[in-house]
Amino acid sequence: MTEVMQRIWAYFWLPETKYVIATVVIFALLSLRLLPRERRRVGGTVVVFGLCLVGQLFGALLEALDYSRVAVMLHEIFVIGSGMALFRLLAIFVFRIVLPRFGMVVVRIAEDIIVLIIYAAFIVGRLHIVGFDPSSLLTTSAVITAVLAFSMQDTLGNILSGVALQVDNSLRTGDWIRIDDITGRVAQIRWRQTTIRTRNGDVVVVPNSQLMRGKFTVFGRTDIPLWPWRRWVWFHVTYASPPTLVIQKIEATIGSAEIPNVAREPRPSCVLMEFGPGYGRYALRYWMLDPQPDDPTDSAVRIHIFAALQRAGMQLAVPEQSLHITKENDAYRESLHRREIERRMLDLRKLELFAGLQEEELRTISERMVHAPFACGDVIFHQGDAPHWLYLLAVGEAEVWMDFPDHSRRLFRTIHAGGTFGEKGVLTGEARRASIIAKTDVVCYRLDQATVEEVIRSRPEIAEAIAEILARREAEMDAFIRQFSNSPADNAASQPKAGILAMIKDFLGL
Repeated sequence: MTEVMQRIWAYFWLPETKYVIATVVIFALLSLRLLPRERRRVGGTVVVFGLCLVGQLFGALLEALDYSRVAVMLHEIFVIGSGMALFRLLAIFVFRIVLPRFGMVVVRIAEDIIVLIIYAAFIVGRLHIVGFDPSSLLTTSAVITAVLAFSMQDTLGNILSGVALQVDNSLRTGDWIRIDDITGRVAQIRWRQTTIRTRNGDVVVVPNSQLMRGKFTVFGRTDIPLWPWRRWVWFHVTYASPPTLVIQKIEATIGSAEIPNVAREPRPSCVLMEFGPGYGRYALRYWMLDPQPDDPTDSAVRIHIFAALQRAGMQLAVPEQSLHITKENDAYRESLHRREIERRMLDLRKLELFAGLQEEELRTISERMVHAPFACGDVIFHQGDAPHWLYLLAVGEAEVWMDFPDHSRRLFRTIHAGGTFGEKGVLTGEARRASIIAKTDVVCYRLDQATVEEVIRSRPEIAEAIAEILARREAEMDAFIRQFSNSPADNAASQPKAGILAMIKDFLGL
């Protein structure tokens, strides 16, 4: 019995066995400590290695019982198995611990290919050691490989596509992607297929060849924390609310609100996309930090939009159909016209230019006024234009800009609500001396030359008051021009009140 045990031990315990076992134990313990997520894989590899040792011991037992042919076969099979387990542990340690410490990350499929090459080299080496010529095996396997490649074209296409996806790093585990109508997070990239987990918890399996043939969108990666995703939230607002005010209110509210998962930078932006039947269609574009809670984040943004519109007295347009029946008659239309004229007369009384006019004169001007709104940035008229209108600024602000011979442009002054401009051109026929640009959204009323002439002809003394106002403005403008121009013509003295009055009378034929 003792002789049998010695033969078993001698056949099993080779000189390198203790080094192999020690290596497996060391790398297994290090991997278990440093890679808690890989404990299951490491543990399984260690179990396989232990079973292979048991198999080698069983082969040694058969050798001791004089079953040499079977013993050699089993022994080599389990030696190859234990060697593959050792290489698997070494690969885990190198690819998961060592290389990442130096900033090198090898994709999983590339790692598998390297390990398979090592396995193949090890197997061929062991076969050569025991005296088996691997050339015949390679010849036979080449024929088998050709047959399998022809019959498994789709499978091989998926495998090669999976290799390409990971080698060129176009797709990674944890990426948020959209392919056709599927949106989700990449759970696994395997040899044949890629698994996507949607927000609803569905697991979608997509063949790798489909990913390579078609297009997919990557809009979030776990290893890039600052990868915001732009989202669009649509809403409709009635035309009763000016678009500029809607945009300003929404951008200010969403930009300053503390909304979870909404990025501070880039800042949210609101745009008017199109005009609908009874409403303007707006879009708020903001940047989402984490794609997972997309609908809850959109919902929170909509809540803030709704509250902001309510605070500003703006109404969301809802899909409804209303039939308004108004019995219009002469009395009703006269009532509307009378209210509008009263409102305009109230604005005219605030203007210095028309302070001396009587009630009927103000009423005449009010009836001739033409409503003229301008958006922010609109040019109301250009310097050098022929005069056609006198403007009354009811709402907003406008800027007076002057162009100089050296092609520079200077800001002369800002006209506030309640001011007028364009008077001199209408009353004297001179070309515009400056350009007027809307600083904000403005509401103007304009009077044509015929209306102004009619009022002054009825009361010539009004021309003197207007001439005094124009002379004062003329002096201010000439003083401003002299700051930026050295031309003798530009340095001419401003016309006094009498000179401007003479020009008005001469132009109007008074």
